Formats: sequence, structure tokens, C-alpha cells
Amino acid sequence: MESLDFNNMRRAMVDSQLRTSGVTAPWVIAAMGSVAREDFVPETLRSTAYMDRSLPLTGGRTLNPAVATALMLQAADVVPDDHVLLIGTPGGYVHSLLSGRASETVAVETLTGLPDATFSLILIDGAIEQLPDSLAACAREGGRIVTGIIENGVTRLASGFIRGGKVALRPIADTEIAPLPEFALVKEFVF
Repeated sequence: MESLDFNNMRRAMVDSQLRTSGVTAPWVIAAMGSVAREDFVPETLRSTAYMDRSLPLTGGRTLNPAVATALMLQAADVVPDDHVLLIGTPGGYVHSLLSGRASETVAVETLTGLPDATFSLILIDGAIEQLPDSLAACAREGGRIVTGIIENGVTRLASGFIRGGKVALRPIADTEIAPLPEFALVKEFVF
């Protein structure tokens, strides 16, 4: 079996997917050009790690397409003095991309793992239907939030600010982002 040249695949992802999709933030391009995406997927999917599509991970998680991840990070506009709360896999791909960019990055997979602290940026690596108050409470006044949202079955990238404990999100772009079941609206019975 021929060995795969992941370095060339990674360069092609940056040049043909990210740059052509409006990703211009130098730090995002540098991070995604250096972090080995293939190391974060199951062995059987390593050859498809750089395709622009979602990939299933263990535990029911999903690795979002590279373009969605890059656009999310670019919208987050992470700066060195940020304290980031990542709702995503600790030690996962997005956590690795953020490594060294902010002064602190705390990653948790579920709402039951929320720390007793406040953050200047909350980054949710997936699409949500609702944002729980418990998560909004983790943001500093004026803090930023970047997430995928689900509106009428369409996933979009959205960003916003937290003021007075309230969150106002505005859609940025339609993109494929995996839904996070923990953030689904509770279905109500209607006659």
C-alpha cells in the first residue's frame, strides 16, 4: 500500500479549501497548516482527514469540515490575552489549533463539566439550537461567543456578545457544522 503524504494533503487543504473560502487570518492558516488533522480521526479515516466534510469520531463526536473550523476560529478572533472556554474535545483538533494562541484554553465536552470561572471567549465546536443559561453564565460581561446554530434545519456559523447575561447571536455564514444533541431544543407536545 502506498503511503500518504499528509504534509502535501494539509497544504492542499489550506490552499484549495481555506484560502478560497475567505479564510485570511494568518494565525488560523498557520495553525491549520501545521497541526496534523489525521492524528485526530480513527485510523480507518486518516486517508480522508483533509476532505472538506464531517468525519465521525469515537463517542458520538464529529470532526467538522476544515472550512467550518477555520471560519469559526477566524470569527473568534482569538488574541493572546483571551481566556477561552471550548465546548469540544479536550486535547482534540480544535483544542490543539488553539494551543498557545490564548493565555488560557479550557476544553470540556459536556455542560456537566463547566468550570467555575468566567471567560472572554466561549467557542462551541458544533451547532446548537439553544444556548443554556449555565453556559452564558461562564462568559465575562462583554465576552464573545462563536458557535454553529441550527435554524429551520440549516446550520450556520454565528457570533455574538454577552451583555447583562444575555446573548445576541448573528449568523455569519451557512456552513456544515455537526449538531450537538446536548444543545437541542426540548420537543413539546402540541395538539
